[in-house]
Amino acid sequence: MDNEESVILLVEDNESHALLARRGLSQYKKPVKIIHVINGEAALDYLFRRGSYSDPITSPRPRLILLDLRLPRIDGLDVLKEVKEDEDLRSIPVVILTSSMAEPDIIRSYYFNANSYLVKPLDFNDFRQEMIDLANYWLDWNINPL
Repeated sequence: MDNEESVILLVEDNESHALLARRGLSQYKKPVKIIHVINGEAALDYLFRRGSYSDPITSPRPRLILLDLRLPRIDGLDVLKEVKEDEDLRSIPVVILTSSMAEPDIIRSYYFNANSYLVKPLDFNDFRQEMIDLANYWLDWNINPL
């Protein structure tokens, strides 16, 4: 699996934040394919292979989900809840990547079984480094049952 491309599903409605995440992840030392969707509905369609995401060849299972909380159509916490309630998807690590430092958001994220909760750094270099560290941890160091 060393040279195999890892798929990350990035669920982010803010294009600037998505661009920063993609730039940081592009500096990860191994091949990464980032699938970016802009709302919770598209995230669930991708994960449950509905509509334009029905082909597993063009819509491969992600090894990691980076999930914003405040999303159009379906909120990030609702996406998290559905993923973690599904027998086939629950083993995929879900990292909440948000601007919110609100205690209720943190508590609810972990209540719905988020694997991690990260607040987006304001500084570009800090954000880039956080993405590299995140990829190292979840794609290299952490062992997942997939």
